[in-house]
Amino acid sequence: MVYEELKMQILTGAIIPGTRMMEVELADEMGVSRTPIREAIRKLEKEGLVTIEPRRGAYASMISTNDMVAILEVRQDLEGLAAFLAADRMKPSQLEELKEISEKYNDAVARGSMEDMIRCDTKFHRIIVESCHNKILVQMIEQLQELVLRFRYIYYDNFRRAENMPEEHAAILDAIESGNAGNARQAADVHIDRLKELVIKEGVQQRHI
Repeated sequence: MVYEELKMQILTGAIIPGTRMMEVELADEMGVSRTPIREAIRKLEKEGLVTIEPRRGAYASMISTNDMVAILEVRQDLEGLAAFLAADRMKPSQLEELKEISEKYNDAVARGSMEDMIRCDTKFHRIIVESCHNKILVQMIEQLQELVLRFRYIYYDNFRRAENMPEEHAAILDAIESGNAGNARQAADVHIDRLKELVIKEGVQQRHI
């Protein structure tokens, strides 16, 4: 439970990149001993979410522009393929679910709710991935989801991506609904390309502690 809680705080930005992970303070906050805190920090280090520096301690890992671009390159290739396959394999019930979550996302944008935008954005892409009905591809994309979640909190907070997302989601949705696999992949590529270009242009503007 300690590990999962600390992990989610890092992924969602509750623990800001660069924050020192003080065992005593974290133990007091969570009402546990230092042992599970120490074990959780070591496990998070192996996952790249924590950096341990000799004689300095443990810190929530920073995220560089190169890190974000690297994950986007992989995501673009895998999710583009998922959209391509989904255009032919998506079931009617999944299509309706995709339309529904797209509308909820647009509503979240109108309300300015970052939490709902992130939740709906995550769900929108997850439906497409699941509807490709390729177990291996789904497993590969699932391995990226935690990193993608952390990046979503960063670019929604700093880049105000919400302005263009409804249009980009609509292009993917329309292509899938029409059964045009080529257009679905292209729309998915454009969606990630625009984010990648913005990341390269603006850099990763992380909050300071």
